[in-house]
Amino acid sequence: MGHSTGYGQFCPVAKASEILTKRWTPLILRELISGSTRFNEIHRGVPLMSRALLSQRLRELVEWGVVAHDDGAYELTEAGTELKPVIIAMGVWGRRWVESELHGPDWDAGVLMWDMRRRINTDALPEGRTVLQFEYRDAPKEMRWWWLLIQNGSVDLCVSDPGFEVDLYVISEVRIMGPIWIGQRLLGPAIRQGDVVVHGRTELSRSIGDWLMLSVVAKI
Repeated sequence: MGHSTGYGQFCPVAKASEILTKRWTPLILRELISGSTRFNEIHRGVPLMSRALLSQRLRELVEWGVVAHDDGAYELTEAGTELKPVIIAMGVWGRRWVESELHGPDWDAGVLMWDMRRRINTDALPEGRTVLQFEYRDAPKEMRWWWLLIQNGSVDLCVSDPGFEVDLYVISEVRIMGPIWIGQRLLGPAIRQGDVVVHGRTELSRSIGDWLMLSVVAKI
């Protein structure tokens, strides 16, 4: 890598930065660390990124040996896997020291629900099908209602009513659930204060702390 695109230093921090600090790259790594393997899955986690640029960044990560691409799937190599604590540490630092404006554009119901889909502990849910409906009162109308359909250990995110009886309703606002999701607020007190309203099957509402695992960052 020449001086035109690099820092021109042999320092390991400089060399690592030439790869890791490119715009969007840490977020792509976040998606891969979270378990996304297909192009469309990764793009769902970075919806404001153009598909062309995502394709370019993935090619670069493959060239650098951070990601392997085989049969349409992207997976972290050994080098990529070793970046997991680095990316998580960035998230922990950001949660602690950099606050998003509560009414700013960074809180997005779609990104929140896509991340939530990956953090459902299906072992803590009853056997058979479970349908969860989320309503965000402060989201635009087209992003106000979401459904999680859990069956046979898999979790599907639906943007329209899947047509099954809802087992549990969760009603809140993105500006409330977002901070809860990343660990800036606690879920239990938010429910007791009425900022998050939960109603439906009693066993599901009582065990929400077991099956809704929150983000990886929130656990640290």
